[in-house]
Amino acid sequence: MMGWYGDGNGWWGGGGMVFESIFWILLIGLGVWLITWLTRRDNPTQKQESPRQILDRRLAAGEIDTAAYAQARRLIDNRASDLRETN
Repeated sequence: MMGWYGDGNGWWGGGGMVFESIFWILLIGLGVWLITWLTRRDNPTQKQESPRQILDRRLAAGEIDTAAYAQARRLIDNRASDLRETN
């Protein structure tokens, strides 16, 4: 027959295609995981906001009024002083 090469069992009779597919799926999955891991790591230059900074930001954004700000500020200051007294 023209165009017939061997007995059709080349490269493990099609099993090689399965292994190659698994290889590429694993390689692409590893790449996606690596990119996700690198982008979700905690940035050491990025610090968590303190309660006072959050309160200041909310006042500046207009989320709370000055009365709510003053009340929350007193609570934060009292809590900070309570923590200092227990230590």
